[in-house]
Amino acid sequence: QVQLVESGGGLVQPGGSLRLSCAASGRFFSINGMGWYRQAPGKQRELVATITSGLSTNYADSVKGRLTISRDNAKNTVYLQMNSLKPEDTAVYYCNAQVVMSRISTSARNYWGQGTQVTVSS
Repeated sequence: QVQLVESGGGLVQPGGSLRLSCAASGRFFSINGMGWYRQAPGKQRELVATITSGLSTNYADSVKGRLTISRDNAKNTVYLQMNSLKPEDTAVYYCNAQVVMSRISTSARNYWGQGTQVTVSS
């Protein structure tokens, strides 16, 4: 029904920048919240940033001031602009979307992207 396709990950030096993108496609009515989560080796998956359909944002304390989440509702796409990257940002980053499947849906469904690797290293 819904697919989330991520792109933009890669290897970057400390202090560098990356921009992650996640585009939702398929058959659905609308998307409520969208977000980015990450999982580093040996650690649990953690929230990085979320953004509502009204563009209200929320960030993990560890990324405030460095990472910026945004979305283009017309394109059903969420972005994560990553600046001043640190080695501790190294993780697999996952896109999440809360999808309303139809006009008469009573709840949204969570969908996840496949994950994209971000490695920050010299």
